[in-house]
Amino acid sequence: MHWLDLICAVLTIGFGAFGFLAPRYTASALDLAPTASTMGLSEMRASVGGLFVIAGIAALWMNAAPAWAMLGFAFAGAATGRLISLLVDNPPKYKCAAFGAIEAVLAAVLLARHL
Repeated sequence: MHWLDLICAVLTIGFGAFGFLAPRYTASALDLAPTASTMGLSEMRASVGGLFVIAGIAALWMNAAPAWAMLGFAFAGAATGRLISLLVDNPPKYKCAAFGAIEAVLAAVLLARHL
């Protein structure tokens, strides 16, 4: 395993851990407001948290080019969504661009190394 892969996996697991273990904090950091239901917390734990925690762990465990590439594709999708949001949604520009840049770098590193 290359040190870049390890860094990408640890960052993926770390970012996911916030959504998984601290969904209220993560929702606040993402400017998401709670409603009368706690379904949003479930969504944070699932799609922002557990999905990335397990994807990072799986890439580490499998340590195979297709697993690392798939993690890269996941970040490419996230970065693409951020770019589209910047163009059409008028989000907080700095926050959205910063998150998108992190996702784009992770995607670029993983895809360049494993495709």
